[in-house]
Amino acid sequence: MKIGIFGGTFNPIHYGHLRAAEEVRERFDLTKIIFIPSKDPPLKKEELLYPEHRYKMTELAISGNDFFEISDIEYKRPGKSYSVHTVEELRGIYPDTDLYFILGIDTFLDIPNWWNPERLVSLIDFIVISRPFFKFVDLLTSPYIYADKRTLERLDKAEIESYTIKLRSNREITAFRIPLVDISASEIRRLVREERSIKYLLPESVESYIIINKMYKKVGS
Repeated sequence: MKIGIFGGTFNPIHYGHLRAAEEVRERFDLTKIIFIPSKDPPLKKEELLYPEHRYKMTELAISGNDFFEISDIEYKRPGKSYSVHTVEELRGIYPDTDLYFILGIDTFLDIPNWWNPERLVSLIDFIVISRPFFKFVDLLTSPYIYADKRTLERLDKAEIESYTIKLRSNREITAFRIPLVDISASEIRRLVREERSIKYLLPESVESYIIINKMYKKVGS
């Protein structure tokens, strides 16, 4: 069994998240993808809704896809949401399963700033996907990998679809180029504050939840 782990604030979850997850699931023939809304991420400074709202929106968004599941592993844990603790716990739940941590290029490059990053990169393999304004060749700045620059440049030029790299921890990272869906959670929050439409940026169920609960009307709401 192969399982993808897709974490994030999902503030709010939108079609960019969902399409990326589906692209990865299909390409890597994953049994399922587990969405894990973070409760209290230590490095996030954005206007962050209460975790119960973000959990519920994620639950609504993935309903109807039998390959998608949601986990409350961070939601129910007290204190800050540290990815290394989440992966350690998932290793215990799925001891004989291939787990893949799904991240954007920007997020992978930020790992050195996370809690106990050396431990994290020794626990799990990674699938790193395209992100607006970032290139795969940027991965060369990571302290955890040594990769061929020319191959990463070919990936950026869409000459190849993916490139698997050995991490210094002996785990693997697969850089995977996906079609970019240029939607951002911050843009959705801005549109809501300006009382403009967010239709077609996220599932109707999530749009309705935001409207009914009057979320994102002002900074910090």
